[in-house]
Amino acid sequence: MRRPVKNRNIVKPDLIHDSMKVEKFINHVMKEGKKNTARKIVYGSFDVIKEKLKTEDPLEVFELALKNAGPIVEIRSRRVGGANYLVPREVRTERRLALAMRWILEAARSKKGTPMHMKLADELIAASKNEGEAIKKRDNTHKMAEANKAFAHFAW
Repeated sequence: MRRPVKNRNIVKPDLIHDSMKVEKFINHVMKEGKKNTARKIVYGSFDVIKEKLKTEDPLEVFELALKNAGPIVEIRSRRVGGANYLVPREVRTERRLALAMRWILEAARSKKGTPMHMKLADELIAASKNEGEAIKKRDNTHKMAEANKAFAHFAW
């Protein structure tokens, strides 16, 4: 069993929405320490979401997108008796959030041609409606876990 992490970095809430998830997402978007650029991208995408969906609060769309994109089970490779098995495991809430953020950003960065805040807004809207590449990735993970359910007894 893993030992507990004693000095986990606690992120302060962001400036506008007072949300720790948004600040964590800004940190995921950030490249080469350019936090102001990352903030402009995230808040710009929130403005685009507000424009496109008119009535909805962009923070609600963001929260729903993270909830929808996060996997419930994942597969981990485990070596037993000289053979490697893909063992389905339940995902902890912190990891679920991190995977959802990573997959949404990956999907947004893979698109070409438009500014990042537009791509990110499109992906967040798609994820909140259970569509898009991040949701496909989650579904593939769930399918693989379902296919390897027979090896669940190797999880300990």
